[in-house]
Amino acid sequence: MNDVQILRKALIEVLPAETSVHGETPSPSKLYLPPAHVKALRLEANLVIGARGVGKSFWTKTLASDSSRALLGLSVPELEKTVVRKGFDAVPSINNYPNEESFAYLISGGADPYDIWRAVILRALANDLGKTIPASSWPETIGWMKQNPESSAHILEEAQGHFERQNRYWLIVFDALDRTSADWEIMDTIVRGLLRAALWLKATPRLHAKIFLREDQHDRTVTDFTDASKLLATRAELTWARHDLHGLLWQHLLNGTGEYGDQLRGLYEDVTKNSLTQRENVYMLVEEAKRETSLQKALFEKLAGPWMGRDRRRGVPYTWAVGHLADARGQTSPRSFLAAVRQAADDSVERYPEHVFPLHYESIKRGIQKASEIRVNEVAEDYPWVRTFLEILRGRNVPCSYEEILTIWQDSFPNGPASASTSNRLPAQHSKRGWDGIREDLIRLGLLEMKKDGRIDMPDLYRVGFGLGRKGGVKPGLGRSV
Repeated sequence: MNDVQILRKALIEVLPAETSVHGETPSPSKLYLPPAHVKALRLEANLVIGARGVGKSFWTKTLASDSSRALLGLSVPELEKTVVRKGFDAVPSINNYPNEESFAYLISGGADPYDIWRAVILRALANDLGKTIPASSWPETIGWMKQNPESSAHILEEAQGHFERQNRYWLIVFDALDRTSADWEIMDTIVRGLLRAALWLKATPRLHAKIFLREDQHDRTVTDFTDASKLLATRAELTWARHDLHGLLWQHLLNGTGEYGDQLRGLYEDVTKNSLTQRENVYMLVEEAKRETSLQKALFEKLAGPWMGRDRRRGVPYTWAVGHLADARGQTSPRSFLAAVRQAADDSVERYPEHVFPLHYESIKRGIQKASEIRVNEVAEDYPWVRTFLEILRGRNVPCSYEEILTIWQDSFPNGPASASTSNRLPAQHSKRGWDGIREDLIRLGLLEMKKDGRIDMPDLYRVGFGLGRKGGVKPGLGRSV
């Protein structure tokens, strides 16, 4: 193989075939902290908001990893001396927090979600202090806490003193809260109770809570309680700028193993004219490669060339790839970007083995198609109703009038959106308002966009995966311009 073919193979081997973290702890070598996320990881940020795939679960698991926190300490120094516990996660752990069934049982029996979450926090603190409290069941722990308010208060005070003497902090992290209930109103009470519990914990400066919420959860009335403004003032959002995505890509590439990692590191050093440095056995990017600089652009040009065609009229790969992976709000997820680059390398091996760059421009377009499929599947995991209402639009072209979409929906579900089977997960937020409510939710989530002339559009990221067409756009299923 020549150098280009080796680099192409290296991209396939180094980039992950599956970019979701599921239950495993992310490798420190894949850890990349965008500047916009620094605020979210600081201890004082109690409330962190983010869409699907932007890093909520990634940061939850990373914060719980001792080795990863050591790396995060470069940007957030207090994390190096913080003990982290999970207060809720997509992975069940009934001894540490209730599951959906337990929440339903507790709430139906009259338990206040505020007390449920305080019991979760007290169990975790008691365990770290080596203290024993009743914990054979969640009703027992909650009952003990309610009947022994002074003992509960002593646990907080002892924990505060313990960590203050050690000059350390304690952080409990909550993620995947949509798994607490399949009913919006019940979930609202659960999330509201958690936010109140986080506020309760703020009286102890060494003890902190961090709550990761989906945007649609935060948009509801979960903060309508006294002093909620104290939590809202700490709010941070997880977003990814274009340069953050390119920085993440090179963080992955630099830390590839074996000969393929060596090839990518050699390319990086050749472009940057900098020798690589390591921290905790992890190769680190120079700051200039993390920003939208000529250096960062030159790095991607070494992979994808200067143009998305034979000349400048077709656009620049550095900007084109990210732009065509954005949702209707202009946001691109890291999962989509890494998936598109890996698929582009795979396609280049198969179709353009003699191309002068590792990524052929037509393969980048096919990478968008693959990333779109992945993104659609990801969104459908969180919002099953989305697939129900968008897949029936397959074969249509966008932009189109809302009336055209409405006719298809009404013909498919004459009894309204409530008659559609969308699994036992959370339904669309505003489905009770009929089809206008569904449209509003799809726009809010970035799957649809209302143009100035009133027509409905869909970004390529979703359009391709759901099989809709667009004149001059990436063609569904083929990944090439039409």
